[in-house]
Amino acid sequence: MSLDLDQLRGVLYAAVLCDTLDSLGLCNQAMRPFVRPLDESLVLCGRARTGLYMPVWEVRADENPYAVEIALVDDLKPGEVAVLACGGPTERIAPWGELLTTAARARGAVGCVTDGLVRDVRHIRQASFPVFAGGIGPLDSKGRGKMMERDCTVMCGGVVVRPGDLVFGDADGVVVIPQDRAAEVVQAALAKIRGENHTRDELLAGATLAEVYAKYGVL
Repeated sequence: MSLDLDQLRGVLYAAVLCDTLDSLGLCNQAMRPFVRPLDESLVLCGRARTGLYMPVWEVRADENPYAVEIALVDDLKPGEVAVLACGGPTERIAPWGELLTTAARARGAVGCVTDGLVRDVRHIRQASFPVFAGGIGPLDSKGRGKMMERDCTVMCGGVVVRPGDLVFGDADGVVVIPQDRAAEVVQAALAKIRGENHTRDELLAGATLAEVYAKYGVL
């Protein structure tokens, strides 16, 4: 099954994906509640490109502390999402801001998720670029945190994320769908949405919750 990410962005929502994942035995795929959208009106849906950060307390004179971060952002492809694992919640590491947003958008990327901090929030909101973060702060990551590796398995917001996983975020939070289960999960979620639509219609027509649950098994 080929996944049309633009189409899915307009149909799916985080809650139904969580329900679907639970029904398939994948019960730890929602990021912790502190990872929140900068703009709740935007929906994020794309493939993960991962970056792993560690805290640092100095910048060596012979290094570019942004080298791995720059390489990841410059290599983003259309439909991809930067997923930056900072061991959050954190008060020190702020890996994302306006300039990375601008560079990512120019390459067709569709969002960023981090359990670290973000800054330049007004500019990011004006760009209508979906960013989900563990907090907001004005700090530069230089001398506080550094991306050590990219395109590797990470733990972000309490969820294991691998390159290529499907990442979905809306006002309810961020859900990660393992790449090898994505088609199965999406098909099941779309079927659940159809059932919920029938349930909603019958509730509006006067049916009881008990009646529609017995009929559709959806709540």
